[in-house]
Amino acid sequence: MLDVKDLTLHYGNSQILYDISMHAKLGEVTCVMGTNGVGKTSLLRAISGTHIRSGGNISLGGKPLGQIGAHKIAHMGVGYVPQGRDIFPLLTVRENLQTGFSCLPNSEHFIPNDIYELFPVLEEMAHRRGGDLSGGQQQQLAIARALITKPKLLLLDEPTEGIQPNIIQHIGKVISLLRDRGDMAIVLVEQYFDFAFELADQIIVMQRGEIVENVYKNEIKREDILAKVSV
Repeated sequence: MLDVKDLTLHYGNSQILYDISMHAKLGEVTCVMGTNGVGKTSLLRAISGTHIRSGGNISLGGKPLGQIGAHKIAHMGVGYVPQGRDIFPLLTVRENLQTGFSCLPNSEHFIPNDIYELFPVLEEMAHRRGGDLSGGQQQQLAIARALITKPKLLLLDEPTEGIQPNIIQHIGKVISLLRDRGDMAIVLVEQYFDFAFELADQIIVMQRGEIVENVYKNEIKREDILAKVSV
């Protein structure tokens, strides 16, 4: 579903990503790991179009994306849940979900039942303002809003950050369910090693803006990956 080739990215005169090449397949979770500041979030920003890449190519389902804006990439089937969630605090939960309609034809402007099946708390709090939710509830809302767009590729940036353990467990189950449906590729950036390793099919380790390991989980020992991401 996703193919990235020789991707580079700069912030001003500072180069952040160096010749990144990777792929993500339908029905798999690709976990991107590494310490803070190695470029994991920048990678997702480049794929989602929220920061223009300096070079390289990105294809979605075999179709080159080119240098297009984030809104067009979203229309092509990329759902992005950024670090910090970026929900609208003054809109209700239902209204936050409805912002995802902008990627859909008019005939699909409704909230599917499976959204509330995945995240029952959102149905209970449909009329609460987004800013009144707890951090864990906001994270569930951010993921649900991305799913409203019916993505073929789902990008998740640190979904466990600042979240209570019971909701982390629930989010993990949701990611597993989405993977097992087989119609979506998931790229997960995550610092919580046990959470990421348990969910991962493919593991990518980054250091200083470069990929230093790209392997399927069944091809490497847990302690070898842990050593690489703990440097």
